Amino acid sequence: METPRQIILPVLRPGNSHSNKWYVSILKRIIIKIRESYPEMEIIIRSDSGFSCAAFYQLVDDFDLLYVTGIASNKVLKRKVSRSKNAVKKMYLDQGEKHQHFMSFTYKAKSWHKPQQCYSKVESTGLGMNIRHFSSNIPQKDARKIYFDFYVKRGDSSENRIKEVKNMCFSDRLSNHSFLANFFRLMMSSLAYEMFLLLKQKIKKTRFEVAKKWLISSIRTYLLKVGATIKITKRRIYYQLSKSFVYKGLFREIITQ
Repeated sequence: METPRQIILPVLRPGNSHSNKWYVSILKRIIIKIRESYPEMEIIIRSDSGFSCAAFYQLVDDFDLLYVTGIASNKVLKRKVSRSKNAVKKMYLDQGEKHQHFMSFTYKAKSWHKPQQCYSKVESTGLGMNIRHFSSNIPQKDARKIYFDFYVKRGDSSENRIKEVKNMCFSDRLSNHSFLANFFRLMMSSLAYEMFLLLKQKIKKTRFEVAKKWLISSIRTYLLKVGATIKITKRRIYYQLSKSFVYKGLFREIITQ
């Protein structure tokens, strides 16, 4: 069953702040709330390298969480993969074929409270080397399975949803001189996204298979931007839609659910 993929908490940060600002403190509150209602639920955190920090790894241990997070490259990690990088590069030059190599190792940044199990993907793409570092404590999974079965799937699960909020609900329109006004705009965009999620759930219950694949932009164009007149009487409110409205059947099924 597809998850709703709702926004938990939209937060506007100052433009000069790091991507993990307030991240751990907010995540901690969310985890506490989840555990209060579902104490036995297994929680898995998936994030990119911008959220990898000492406080996060401490939180993982404190609340017994599973996680996969990217790690930003640095001199130490570059040295660890240098031999594999040269071997993969040579293999591509000799055979002319793309190649992937995964390696695992323990690594501890200076600020971390203890070493973490880390992995690197070294790949020759034909256009250069593609190297990714990530850390995880998911048991009984090798690097390849963690990367492809879970980590990279954050794209459709979260990053594409963020793009919908930003580009289709216009959460990037934060040009007011007041921080609070821009925060309010972000909240409005987030509420609009939640409304579209509700429409998506209702569309899935209809017989219109094409509409079930629509993004937010398509829902707005084909379902909401419709010419209509409104007539109000003492007893009723009439919505008179255009005769050329292509998806009037879909519209009717949604409003009668």
